[in-house]
Amino acid sequence: MMSNERRRGGGGGGMNSRAQQKQERGENAAAVALLLRLLPSLTMDMCDPCARLLQDRANQLASGKGENWHEQGQGQEQEQSSSASSHSCISEVLCSTGSNGQGHPSWADIAQEEEEEEEVESARQQGQGMGKRVLSRDEREYFRFMRVGRKKDYACIERVNGRPVNIVQGLELHTGVFSAAEQKRIVDFIYQVQQQGRNKQLKERTYSEPRKWMKGKGRVTIQFGCCYNYAVDRNGNPPGIIRDEEVDPIPPLFKTAIRRLVRWHVLPPDCIPDSCIVNIYEQGDCIPPHIDHHDFVRPFCTVSFLSECNIIFGSNLKILGPGEFAGSIAIPLPVGSVLILSGNGADVAKHSVPAVPSKRISITFRKMDQSKLPYYFAPEPDMQGIEPLLYTKHDSHTQSQQPSHYSVDCEKTSERGDFVSSTPTFSVDSASFPPLNSPHIGNKQRGNTKYSVNRTFK
Repeated sequence: MMSNERRRGGGGGGMNSRAQQKQERGENAAAVALLLRLLPSLTMDMCDPCARLLQDRANQLASGKGENWHEQGQGQEQEQSSSASSHSCISEVLCSTGSNGQGHPSWADIAQEEEEEEEVESARQQGQGMGKRVLSRDEREYFRFMRVGRKKDYACIERVNGRPVNIVQGLELHTGVFSAAEQKRIVDFIYQVQQQGRNKQLKERTYSEPRKWMKGKGRVTIQFGCCYNYAVDRNGNPPGIIRDEEVDPIPPLFKTAIRRLVRWHVLPPDCIPDSCIVNIYEQGDCIPPHIDHHDFVRPFCTVSFLSECNIIFGSNLKILGPGEFAGSIAIPLPVGSVLILSGNGADVAKHSVPAVPSKRISITFRKMDQSKLPYYFAPEPDMQGIEPLLYTKHDSHTQSQQPSHYSVDCEKTSERGDFVSSTPTFSVDSASFPPLNSPHIGNKQRGNTKYSVNRTFK
């Protein structure tokens, strides 16, 4: 249109040109407004430097200074790009190929490596006769894996249908799975998603923030993978998975967390979660007594963030008041812990979370029953075939004759200190993993980072 007007020439050409420029400025302003509105979504999986870079460029366009960015700011652009390139975004890391040849890295690449190095160095200083060397990514992962605390011996006997039953059989609590840096990254990401939900940038049933009409009611929920109905909705859909409703898919960061859970023997490889729900609690929010719907298979798990709280179990939980429940056993959920629910703990006992004393976030990861999958659901290739880390169980009598230790270098040594193997494989006894109540793990539950350097398996 503009070229036609120029061909015509004459006095009206300048007027038409000004009108065209005004229209273009209006279109640019609308495009910039759209970009600014979408920024939380665009920067969701970016590191801070990259997010700031994109924000700065959007602000330049909004102020009218960025229209000739390629001419005006090449030097500045190169400087900022160089700065940003020294960091890696989650989206970049997830697409890169790790040293093990897989398309998805371990958390050792995503977390703050400085924190890991400090912990390893602290452990070195407590040890004796250890030489220094740089740990590979696999060794760092094994080192952290070996320090995970696991409690699997919960017991609470109730009479159910006239018979004594351990109602919490099948519960497990795993601590030390996610470092403080990893927890912060997850929490920050959840806050970004929450803002997207408030800005109506997510699918309608993904985000829910009901009005707080009484104490304990109104926690924020964010669903990924499937739409789950807590009660009969306005369309008459019963509780359970609504197969014809669509929500947003599981974010890449959560997929990385799921891989950690499977690789570190927290969840079994035949029950890889394909859905999850985030609960954001304000002080006083709660979850009433319930048993998770059987549209989801067992086991499933809940990861806790920001603050510790209790979860209550009992075959018959009592509601004492708003946000107040009474049951047979209360289990503390430390910050960063992962609670596994299976067996009687998932299907015989009800569970509830009383009014929390301070802000809390939880993520519940669950695998959908194959017969209940949403109609639009398609398995994600990058979540197939996740394998747990390998380990070998030695006969306890053999180990008792010559106990073995593991150094922070993941090298197995005999009682005499002789080097045996430097491969990433390692051995444990039939007790499998360190219990939560062992001396070297007790401090960890309270948030300290004191660990025994050599762990003896007997």
